[in-house]
Amino acid sequence: MMNSRFLLLPLALLFAVALHARDKTDIMVMTNGDRMTCAVKGLNQGVLFVDFDYIDGTASVDWSKVARLESKQLFLVKTEDGSVYSGTLSTPEKGPGRPLKIEMVEQETVIDRSQIVRMLATSDKFWQRFNGGISFGVIYSKGNQSTQYSLSSQSSYVRQRWNAQASFASNLSSSTGVTVSTRNAVNFAAQRLLPWNHWFYSGLGGFLQSSEQGIKLQSTLGGGSIIFKDNSEKASVAVIGGAAFQNTDYQLSGVPANGQHLATALIYVDAKVFKFSKTNLDATAELLPALSDPGRLRFNTNASYYIKIIGNLNWNISFYGNWDNRPPPGFSGSDYGTSSGVSWTFGLK
Repeated sequence: MMNSRFLLLPLALLFAVALHARDKTDIMVMTNGDRMTCAVKGLNQGVLFVDFDYIDGTASVDWSKVARLESKQLFLVKTEDGSVYSGTLSTPEKGPGRPLKIEMVEQETVIDRSQIVRMLATSDKFWQRFNGGISFGVIYSKGNQSTQYSLSSQSSYVRQRWNAQASFASNLSSSTGVTVSTRNAVNFAAQRLLPWNHWFYSGLGGFLQSSEQGIKLQSTLGGGSIIFKDNSEKASVAVIGGAAFQNTDYQLSGVPANGQHLATALIYVDAKVFKFSKTNLDATAELLPALSDPGRLRFNTNASYYIKIIGNLNWNISFYGNWDNRPPPGFSGSDYGTSSGVSWTFGLK
């Protein structure tokens, strides 16, 4: 079983977040003239997220319908060309035929609204810079007395030139007459923006335990730089190329087997697709062609599809999979499955 400290760290990050409410003193004016006082949480793929005193949960606002925005809170703003700005928000007066612009007051920078792809509320306080979510699901069948549990969490910390993420996923399946199957995974990632916009280097790390594949503990450490990136109001895609080292300890029927050490190339893809206020798809894929064992390939993927229920509460369907085309003799080369349940997010995911 994977060491418990690896499993608990992302959960500790998740629940240690100080969820202090922001003062709802921001001003939002809509194109139809409506003026509202709120707390702007951020912007992601065409949706502005705001909190109101009189509405439970976070409201989703069509960014194209916002005429003015004023906030004394600190924000990180990212544009289509990869530029990142930090400061408070102010919207210059809009004249006839003049496009709406957002003025970053502290940096004295004016940005066309159409160029903004992401806006994230931040703070001078460490704990208020986190955002993320937690998901839980359970499936039970009386016919064969089978039960499946799934638990996952993710948390990210965002700054102007860099960011870091941690995620945790655990699946347990049990059925009458069948050995309990468990899978636990912890993943870490960090990126830092280079002096050239759209370019950054990244470090990746992960720990995996899979009873289906006989993996007692698989540790992966790698890094690289971006080889493709695209941002828009509806989707974002990043492809990272680099190298990694992987150490795997196997165990079959409680008996340890010889471990394996691999140096690999690394191709990592992170894709997000969003439909206004209703659905969201997050997917990652990791291809590891072995350099020290030519011809051997390992592939890992995770995908989650979220459907909004109300406020920060969502229904999600998730898929995970791990494949190895040359597992040790007697061991399975794959482990995959699906789960569904409810999820709750904090901050701007």
